[in-house]
Amino acid sequence: MSRLPVNNSYYPLPIGAYGTPPRSPPPLNHLRRPSRADSADDRRQPSTPFVAHEDLQEDLQEDTGDGEGPLVKHPDLWFSDGSIVLRAENTLFRVHKSLLGRHSAFFHDLFTLPQPETDTKSLSVHPAGDIEGCQVLRLHDVPEDVANLLTALVDGPSFGNNDPADFQVVSGILRLATKYVVDSLREKALSHLAVAWPSTLKGWDTREDASRSFELQARSESIYPSPIAVINLAREVSAPSLLPSAFYDLSRYSFSQIFDYGESFEEGAWQCPLSPVDTQRLSLGKEASQHAITTLIQSLGSHARTLMAGPVNTLAHQNHPYSHGHAHRTCKRDFSELVTLATQHYLFDHQRGCTDPLYVAEELGQPLYDLSQPLGIDRLGTSRRSFEQAECHACAKTLETWAKRERERMWKMIPLWFRLDV
Repeated sequence: MSRLPVNNSYYPLPIGAYGTPPRSPPPLNHLRRPSRADSADDRRQPSTPFVAHEDLQEDLQEDTGDGEGPLVKHPDLWFSDGSIVLRAENTLFRVHKSLLGRHSAFFHDLFTLPQPETDTKSLSVHPAGDIEGCQVLRLHDVPEDVANLLTALVDGPSFGNNDPADFQVVSGILRLATKYVVDSLREKALSHLAVAWPSTLKGWDTREDASRSFELQARSESIYPSPIAVINLAREVSAPSLLPSAFYDLSRYSFSQIFDYGESFEEGAWQCPLSPVDTQRLSLGKEASQHAITTLIQSLGSHARTLMAGPVNTLAHQNHPYSHGHAHRTCKRDFSELVTLATQHYLFDHQRGCTDPLYVAEELGQPLYDLSQPLGIDRLGTSRRSFEQAECHACAKTLETWAKRERERMWKMIPLWFRLDV
């Protein structure tokens, strides 16, 4: 019997979240991308057989007749001493069986286990079906992905900075590493993607710092690829750890940006839109994150009233090294102004961060931040209040601790907001 989600936070669970969270939908198949097998046993069964190619030597010069054009050798992945030729569409790769078998459980079994007898021509190795004495193995994959996989196996993986171009390469490697059971390369690809799509709050903060730095230097909106592409990739290769941060990032966009194709993301993101189930998850999670901001500001008001309700010389003020022994009048005024300005800034004016509860909590935890000033990229610059106007250090420390606690609570709630089974 499955366990029901436990809500240890006063942030309300979404309606219906007390039932069993929906299971992740099966992997998506888009743009000729291969689908994973349903189990590890199925993945290890040879699903990409040797095929017979008659007169392939002539095919190198002539059209193949299958609409893919003439066969061409890959310029970097054609080794004269290779022992197997891989064909992806009209591109040929000559590599070593020992290399493939060493890294891939699929290819190891394919090259070492006897093939079942069958009348199907595609499962036989025809004596004339070779190129330069090498058997030909037809792969139903995109040539660019095959090239990136083989390059990673030959030279070792060399990933970039998680920008859209890098994601295109890494996602192709991850798909084929999953399909052909190259476990070590799959883990390296997932670890690389986890830098941009982390599973911890600390990792998320590091990611956001890198994003802000990129925006400041390149004057571009985002260094990262479309979260839609990341969600679809995570479904396809069964990588649920990427989903919470990807869904949360996508929820920060407006609906017009998400559904008005070409409004925000690169064109390729719309070639594989979200599945209906994930679109529903996005809508429910986006609503929950908006409620979280309202709850957060209300919590700040309650926290301020609790703090101000104590005696004039509270223990925090008496023992704090920066205490200046006032009667809380300045602190009370500043907390009240902070709640008012946050309400106006995020709930009414819908300024930057109004769809990002983690960002709002981070800002509210910085007592010297002045929400009434124009918001710049560097929030530590001229928009901070002077020391004379700031609340006492004891209250500032209390506010910082409160914000940190709230951000941790919200981060743990994200899978529940989006109904993710992770």
